This record gives sequence, C-alpha cells and structure tokens, in this order.
Amino acid sequence: MSKLQPARGTRDIYGEDARRFQKVIDTFTAVGTSYGFESISTPIFEFTEVFKRPLGETSDVVSKEMYTFEDRGGEEVTLRPELTASICRSFISNGMMQNLPCRFMSWGPAFRYERPQKGRYRQFHQIDAELIGPAEPEADVDVIAMAYRILVTLGFADRVKLNLNTLGDSESREAYRQELVTYFTAYKDQLSEDSQRRLETNPLRILDSKDEADQKLVVDAPRFSDSLNEASVDFFNRVQAGLTAAGVPFDVNERLVRGLDYYCHTAFEFITESLGAQGTVLAGGRYDGLIAQLGGQPTAGIGWAGGIERLAMMLDETPHAPRPVVMVPMGEAATVKAISVAEKLRDAGFTVTSDRSGNMKKRMNRANKAHASFGIIIGDNELENHVAMVKNLDEGTQEEVAFDQIADFIKRANS
Repeated sequence: MSKLQPARGTRDIYGEDARRFQKVIDTFTAVGTSYGFESISTPIFEFTEVFKRPLGETSDVVSKEMYTFEDRGGEEVTLRPELTASICRSFISNGMMQNLPCRFMSWGPAFRYERPQKGRYRQFHQIDAELIGPAEPEADVDVIAMAYRILVTLGFADRVKLNLNTLGDSESREAYRQELVTYFTAYKDQLSEDSQRRLETNPLRILDSKDEADQKLVVDAPRFSDSLNEASVDFFNRVQAGLTAAGVPFDVNERLVRGLDYYCHTAFEFITESLGAQGTVLAGGRYDGLIAQLGGQPTAGIGWAGGIERLAMMLDETPHAPRPVVMVPMGEAATVKAISVAEKLRDAGFTVTSDRSGNMKKRMNRANKAHASFGIIIGDNELENHVAMVKNLDEGTQEEVAFDQIADFIKRANS
C-alpha cells in the first residue's frame, strides 16, 4: 500500500507551523476585541446560491474555483470560498437588523480549486472582520486601523504597504463604467478573450486582468478619480483624514478596484514583497449593496479578510511552546500520587506532562529534549516522607519539597 498523503493543495498543520498559526489567531482575537468586535462562526458549507448570487456566475471563483456538489438530500451546496457572504447570510437569517451596528470577527477554513503556490492552498484559512450598519467613512477608518494594528502587533507592519482607493457611490461607478466601455470598445480586438467577455458584463474587472496585452491597455485607461462626484470625493477625503489621524500610513492606488457591483467607496489592500509575486496579505472594502443582493434589507457594511498561512509565514520568529513541568513517578503508588500533584500544578497555571516509562536516565533525557523546566520525581521514599524531589533542569540542582508546596517553590525559582 502506498504511503497516504494529504490531497493536493491541502496540508497538515502542526508543531512550529501550528504555533505560528495560533499566534495570528490569538493576535487577531485580542485586537478585534479591543475594537469591540465579537466572534461569529458560520458553517463551512452553504447553499450554493449564497456565493453564486453575490459573486456572479461569470466570476472566476464561481465558474472555476468553487467546490460545489449535490448532497444526499439532493441540495446543491458549496464549500465556502470566503467568509463574508456567509456572515452576511447569517446576519439576514438571524434577523440582526435590530441589533445594528454588528461587529463580527471570524476565522476558519475556506476552499478554492486553484493552482497551489507559496502560501496559497486549496484549503486555506482566513481571519475575517465585518462591520455591518454604519455608513459613515469613519467606520472604514476603524476597520482599516484594526487591520493595521494586527500587523503592527504581529511585528511586520514595516514590511507591508497599504494601498487605498475609492470606488465612489453608485452614480460615480456608473459614470466610470461608461467611460471604460467607451475606451475598451475601441481596442476590443486587442483584449483577451476573458476581457472581451468582461467588457459586456463587468468592465471594471478588466483593470484586474493579469493578461499582458490587457495590462498594456489598462495603463492608459480612464481614471476613476475623473468620474467621482462631490459626495464620493468628500467620503474618500474623510477616510484619508481619519487614517492619518489614526497613524495608519497609506498610498492611494487608483488602479485598485473591486469588480462586483455591491462594492462602493473604500477599497484597500495590505501588500508585501516578502512573499513573492502573490503579495496581498489582507484586503477588503465597503460593500453597501451585498446584504440587499442576498435578499436582506439595504444595509451598509465594510470588512476585510487576511490569509492566516501568509500572515504566519511573515512572523520573524516561531512562538515558543510553553516549557512543561514533567512528572516522573517511579512505581504504581507514585504514579497515582503524581496524577494528583499534576492536577494541582495545572490549577496553579503550569503546563504539566508525565513520563511513566523507562528508567530514570531515559526519562530525564526525554524531559531535557522536551525543553522542560523542572522534573518532579516521586518514588517510594518520597511517598513515605510526603515530598517530591524537584529537579531544576536548567541549573541541574534538586531539592525535596512538600507536595503542597511544589507550585510555590517553582514560582519562586522562576521569579
């Protein structure tokens, strides 16, 4: 039988990778809580319509990348390709309009069938923040500032650049759409096949094209800023002023767009050169039309998502696992006593493991390899005298300590 391997585009996360992964999640949760966000968890699969309706049947995600299948009950369901649509569906399903504003943070796996590459997998993981309800530009500032604080706390904000743009309101967007149609129609024969189709359905998405011929045409395409009305300009100016007040550095990038119609006003990406060509580590924008498109009441919203794998790769150091205290009981009676002592040490906040096999030398060698701080040795003599032999594995010293004094003894030794 051949050796079993994980499916292509998936991986097992353990050891140092798991500690890096957990560092991102813990930082996200702590910073999100400081901004008033609360946790939400949604199913990893939904009825396909939850994703097909907002993303559009012609989008690459829907047409090429989604894991869609019919379940045993005959329902068409899809493994979520992202978290935002699921959270907005939950907002509608659970009647949360009466609870506005809603500040949600979530993390977990998502699934897209695409070519695996550095930091990108077919099963990947995201942290996700959504602020639903507020329509003022200062809400955009809060959400972006929260993302920036996460990057600062993780220690690599200096290696990440924030690109910022405005997509304007619906009036500005329609005016820009017409400008793009006029411009690209003149070069239709030079466009890629995909962009020729986009010209009919969603011309903004041509600006995102990776095709070299398309990119040459995009250079001279009309700029969104020329189509913005006064209200959209004011909105964007307030976002920029707020970010400056919050101490968040940014660059305005007029080529940063979102092709879907429910996006408006602020669009942003945190990008890096540390991870190769695929440099986006966190991205988001305002989506005031999404909840209505899913069947809810028109409701403003803004949010972002970041790839945990890619953020974890950027950490300068792997977080250390907590150093354990190792119980080393010698004999059956000592083993029972060691269980009791270990639980009391855990009550006191220590990480405790037990090693019950092999001779003393082998056990102490394993304790050192596990980077343990102390070994708690209990044998027949120790049981008789109601003490344990507490060995400081850093200093090589040992001392008899009463069972009920072990926690205090280790705390003093560590102080």
